[in-house]
This record gives sequence, structure tokens and C-alpha cells, in this order.
Amino acid sequence: MLHVPGPKSRYCDGVTRRNFLKVGAFSFGATTLSLADIYRAEAAAGSSTSHKAIINIYLGGGPPHQDMWEIKTEAPSEIRGEFRPIATNVPGIQICEVFPRIARVMDKSVVIRSMVGAADRHDAVMCTTGWPHASLQPLGGRPSMGAVLSRVRGPVDPSVPPFVGLAAATQHRPWSDAGQTGFLGPSHSPFKPEGNGLADMRLSNITVDQLADRRRLISSFDALRTDIDHSGAIEGMDAAQRRALDVLTSNKLLDALDLSKEPQRVRDRYGDGRPYQFQFDGAPTVNDQLLMARRLVEAGVRCVTLTFGRWDSHGQNFNLVRDHGGKLDQCLSALIEDLEQRGMLNDVTVVVWGEFGRTPRINGNAGRDHWSPVSCCFMAGGGMRTGQAIGGTNRLGERAERRPVSFGEVFATIYHNLGMNPHTTNMLDPTGRPQHLIDAEPIRELL
Repeated sequence: MLHVPGPKSRYCDGVTRRNFLKVGAFSFGATTLSLADIYRAEAAAGSSTSHKAIINIYLGGGPPHQDMWEIKTEAPSEIRGEFRPIATNVPGIQICEVFPRIARVMDKSVVIRSMVGAADRHDAVMCTTGWPHASLQPLGGRPSMGAVLSRVRGPVDPSVPPFVGLAAATQHRPWSDAGQTGFLGPSHSPFKPEGNGLADMRLSNITVDQLADRRRLISSFDALRTDIDHSGAIEGMDAAQRRALDVLTSNKLLDALDLSKEPQRVRDRYGDGRPYQFQFDGAPTVNDQLLMARRLVEAGVRCVTLTFGRWDSHGQNFNLVRDHGGKLDQCLSALIEDLEQRGMLNDVTVVVWGEFGRTPRINGNAGRDHWSPVSCCFMAGGGMRTGQAIGGTNRLGERAERRPVSFGEVFATIYHNLGMNPHTTNMLDPTGRPQHLIDAEPIRELL
């Protein structure tokens, strides 16, 4: 994990150099990079002291829109299903009976009942980028919001990565995708604090004092001739290494990931989502990760993504919604209340959604199948005009009948909440051409 400079190497400039200190490779997506690699790419973007953030909760598998935020009481029994609507604390807005706690924080929330533009694909791409799958694929694809924030805004704190993906690996791998980097490249991948990534954040057989000694050793290498490095590359590498060492010598990120530091009463409010049911090849119901997300934002993370449950309900749809929905009700309402109590709710946008909706007609296994024409979304915080239900589907829940909302509009709204104009803020793609963050307008009802 920590390597002192190794064998001498001789380069074409005739200068003998030793290998730089290597800080343990973190696990970023499918690529193994040192934290220093990440920080080198961020250097050009600079750092911002403002701290607005996004917590993106992905319901992998496709949640049933008509069994969550818009119960179809007037539809035939083969469409309507088993749930009844309940009132919320906002007059005129009803949601599914499995969400009584969320009903009590509806004034701080928004439900979008008319999401359009989904693709019949089991992955998180639309929920992490807001762009169609094929967009800019020849250049590597569109970057996720977390990668964009890493590139454009950089870290809030040098010892805390700006983009963290909490989802552990799932058997169906796209369901644990924290967000691709697209044309921005792997330097802006999410830090994943599990497996090797978490282990590399701990010093092994070395003290902080010893680490400082090794830092001084590197800076004193006589053979490292920075004075002849006219490109500034060596100086940049040195700065990146210092930032990587800052992470290892700081407890801030590790403390944020340590839920034992929270009072038991707070942990009990969120729950742990156990026992895990209906998981199969997907994600567990990780209630405690919503608490971890709040702690990470407090520590300085700009974007936290996680996957909650497996919602691919081809069978036992109603039992699954009772289980997953009841657990989501507990932790999501706790998160919203927690953010408000800590004065963070206006600065943190919470979004909860999946890749598509479910069929209006219930199949022979008491399930609902894939349905891409319409889906749903839940949002909270971010300084938005909350206490709203936006849009609606027809009587059978087949299509958006009122105020269709695209994935891009949701992303434009989130960027607006983060203080970024999606049309004037751009990034250069590999060809040198500027690319806008999203090609859509924010949802006007929420501004």
C-alpha cells in the first residue's frame, strides 16, 4: 500500500530518477489508480470553497411507478394492484400506503409522476448522466454528474474525494454502477470505499511520523532534477503526491465512513435494511448507506451515489414493494429530517429513481414487467419549491398525460441547485470541442 522509492531508472535525458512514493491504489470503478493520479487531473479544474451536494439514490431494476407515488384507484383490478393511497402533509397529494413517514415530509419533497425518455435497459446510465446511452459513445460517452463535479468543481477538502460511490458490487454489474467518467477519463472515477479501496485508506505498519519522514526523503532526492523539468510535470506530480498523502494522514474521510461515531438513536432512525430480501443478483436494501451519505457530504463530498434494493419485480411485485418500500420509507424520511435539522437541506439535493417503470397490467406471477414509456422520480431539498406532485399518467398508468418530464430536465434542475448553469458551463471533450453539461432546461415548477 505504501511503497518507498524502488530501483533506479535511467531516462533519455540522462537524469537518474527513483520511483516516486506510491500511495496505495484505490479501487475506482473498473480501473485501479493511485489517488495521486486522480488529483493530477483535478489540478487544472481548481477547487471551490462552496459546498452544495447531490445524493443520488438509484432503485436498480425499475420501480413500479403506479405502486409508489400515483396509486390508480380507478383502474381495473388487473391494473390497480393491492395498494391504497394515503394522504400526505400537503393537501391534495397522496402516495402509496407503504410510505407513511415520507407522507409526513412531503412538504420538503417532490414527486414526479411523468418521467419520459427511459430506455428498456437494466443500467443506471440515464440516472447518472441524464443523456441517452449512445450520446458521444465514440468519444467515451457522457460523464456522470459525479465525474462532472470532480472535473469542474474539484474537491471541497484536499483530503476528501469529491465523488464517492457506495454501492458494493452486484451480480448484475450495471446495478452497482456509481457513474461512468465518459470522455473525462478514469481520473474522475468515483472513490469506492469498500474492498481494496477502504483498506488503502489505512496506514499499514507505518506511523504518521514515519510517513512524514518518507515525504521528506522524496523531496530531498539529489537525483531528482526538478530544475530541468521545463514542462512542470514533475512539480505537478509532487503536488498530486502531497494531496494523496493528505488523505492518508487525515481521519476525515475514514471518520465519515465510520457509522459507529453516530449516536445509536440516529442509527436506529435510519435502520440497517435487514433482513435483505428479494436481492437475488441486485443490491441489498442498504438503509445505513443513506446515513453514510449524509456523513460524507458533511465531510466535503460533492456527489454520493448508492443503489438501494433490487426492484425488478417480474414476480411478487407487491410483496417486494412492501419490503423495499417500507425500508426506503424509514431511511429516506430520516435523511430528509436529518438534513433539515443540520441546516443542510437547502444545499443538498436528494434524488431517488430507477431506469424505467413497470407494466400497467399485472402478470400471472403477481408481478409487473419492464415499461419504458413512463417512470417516476422523487426529489427533496436543494432549495427547490417542494411540496409538489408534478405531472401524471393516464387512468391506466400507461403514459404521461400531464407535464411529461425528461431525465435531462431533472439533471438540469440538479445542476441549477448546485449553482451551475448547465448551458454556460462546459467541458472540453477529447477533440477539444466544448460540451454542455446537459441539453435541457430546469423544471420550471421547482425554481
